[in-house]
Amino acid sequence: MSNSPKIKVFSGTNSRYMAEEICKELGIELGKMNIQYFADGEFEVCFEESIRGCEVYLVQSTFPNGDNLMELLLMIDAAKRASAKSVIAVMPYFGWARQDRKDKPRVSIAAKLVADLLSTAGIDRLITMDLHADQIQGFFNVPVDHLYASSCFIPYIQSLNLKDLVIASPDVGGAKRANSYAKYLNTPLVLCHKQRAKANVVETMTIIGDVENKDVIIVDDMVDTAGTICKAAQLMIDNGARSVRALASHAIMSDPASERVQNSPLTEMIFTNSIPYSKGCTKCNILSVAPLFADTIRRVHNFESISSQYLIK
Repeated sequence: MSNSPKIKVFSGTNSRYMAEEICKELGIELGKMNIQYFADGEFEVCFEESIRGCEVYLVQSTFPNGDNLMELLLMIDAAKRASAKSVIAVMPYFGWARQDRKDKPRVSIAAKLVADLLSTAGIDRLITMDLHADQIQGFFNVPVDHLYASSCFIPYIQSLNLKDLVIASPDVGGAKRANSYAKYLNTPLVLCHKQRAKANVVETMTIIGDVENKDVIIVDDMVDTAGTICKAAQLMIDNGARSVRALASHAIMSDPASERVQNSPLTEMIFTNSIPYSKGCTKCNILSVAPLFADTIRRVHNFESISSQYLIK
């Protein structure tokens, strides 16, 4: 009899598309689960097959609304109570990550609270991608496999064969991420310095670096209202850039983001499918990270190195 636990993958309601792709890559069936809703909006999670002694992977991003997080917490609790050998949360997008520290008095640290909720519910491991802040990994006392969308983005960038490529960061906070791309691709790095009037509203922005007659790719971890990205793209064009593209791991794309991108000078906006996007912006190009997550699940199951699959970190 094999000592290796059986892999079973289940999905929350809004991440089923991702779980199905992951299961296709792994060559297994998506687990059967039922969610029953009550009249007041409360819901109940039930696994419809035995998971006793299994290695259970629960696929669920926490993009709005909060029901996605609550669903995941109930799935974790149900799996623990059903005697799963281990429960691994697979969160392509980890929400509330922008609140990772106290940057002013009397505010919550929501990322730590979410980490505590997941830990209390009973996860044995977390697999996620491109956290807004790397230090969020330290909020957990279980292993965290922090994946990078660069393994999808880098080959795509190379396939464009851009003549005078420049990597740009839309703000100083993203400089480390953009610099990793610039170093790997051996290209110059340009920074944008922005000042915000308030959350989601950029007041002023200036460019640090040369973009004249260059093909610019702006690198970020997420796009919410697209105000920063579109303002940066216009600034690049105004400073003589030949073309401007943007890539971001997570397509939050709150209204009016799609309209802004469509009407911006951006040639293309490249996302992963960590969050489902279906708002019809013709400039948006979605790359699948399901193979990346499937490969990571396979490596975790077989006790193999995760970091060896990273192109850049």
